[in-house]
Amino acid sequence: MLSKIISALLGRPAAPEPEVREVRGFRVVVENTRPDIATADVIARLDEALALIERHAPLRLRHLRRDLREFRVARFPCRGAFFPDGRACLTELTFLARRDITAAPVAASIVHEGMHARVHALREAFGSGDDPSQMPREERLCRRAELDFGQALPPALGAPVIERALATLEMEDLDVAPAVDWAEAARRVAEVDRGAQ
Repeated sequence: MLSKIISALLGRPAAPEPEVREVRGFRVVVENTRPDIATADVIARLDEALALIERHAPLRLRHLRRDLREFRVARFPCRGAFFPDGRACLTELTFLARRDITAAPVAASIVHEGMHARVHALREAFGSGDDPSQMPREERLCRRAELDFGQALPPALGAPVIERALATLEMEDLDVAPAVDWAEAARRVAEVDRGAQ
């Protein structure tokens, strides 16, 4: 179902049949629509990112295990997303494929989406619904989780994570949780993908 939503957002035909893998005990569904990206490479990067979380933030990894049903790897207009209906953490395909960055920013993105999952789980436990006016506050919680994670890493690995988190935490509410034109974002992703083929 997620593949149909993503395909509709990106304005392209449905993705090929997803591959299901297991990484560090997590179910991982990969929808690789890019022939120039090896699925094995993105799985290896996801494993590296989860290993960093396991080593430097084991409590966060335990929360991920409780709060997520699975990871999804697919093309998407941003680095990551949490889909509450399926309790799925999406990690973007080309973000995982990048080799100009370490696994630390990928792990930080997973920590960020994991915090969204944690907030969602707590809302469900206490019977409170989503409140769009609280999105900037939630985004700041997620960035603080990234900051904490970056500070737990060795300095060379953590520096880019810390820099990005601090920069975002200094933003105004409208910028920290901006409204996204998903149709325009999807159009841009589709344009990039056409150029990569």
